[in-house]
Amino acid sequence: MMQLVRRGKVDAVACFKLDRLGRSLPHLAQLIGELDRHGVAIVATSQGIDTSHDSPAGRLQMHVLMAVAEFERTLIVERVRAGQAVAKAKGVKFGRPSTLHVREPEVGALLKSGMSCRRVAIETRLPLGSVFRISRRLSAHRK
Repeated sequence: MMQLVRRGKVDAVACFKLDRLGRSLPHLAQLIGELDRHGVAIVATSQGIDTSHDSPAGRLQMHVLMAVAEFERTLIVERVRAGQAVAKAKGVKFGRPSTLHVREPEVGALLKSGMSCRRVAIETRLPLGSVFRISRRLSAHRK
């Protein structure tokens, strides 16, 4: 359905109740926002919600629902950030562990042979930033 919405082939979505439209409140909020961006009306038959442009009361309900959904999203973001701060305070490291140390000998040898960092990046298929990082690490070890 959302593919058709994104292509502009849907004017309205009808459902029995809004809770049947989304899996969770954040998911419903995402759907409502996307449907609104594409100009698609939502009609919830058992709840008397009609967000088509010719229904001012329905538009008001939609904006109230979107405000509640936005509030819910910000609460989730706050909780996640608070949890991350607590985890960082406990020393938890985020992200994938670096595996660049595995490629250091290969990159070091190429750099030692006089190859530029850009050329080494092309040869090893590593991102240029990673080659620079390895290069800095190796030059710091030499000092």
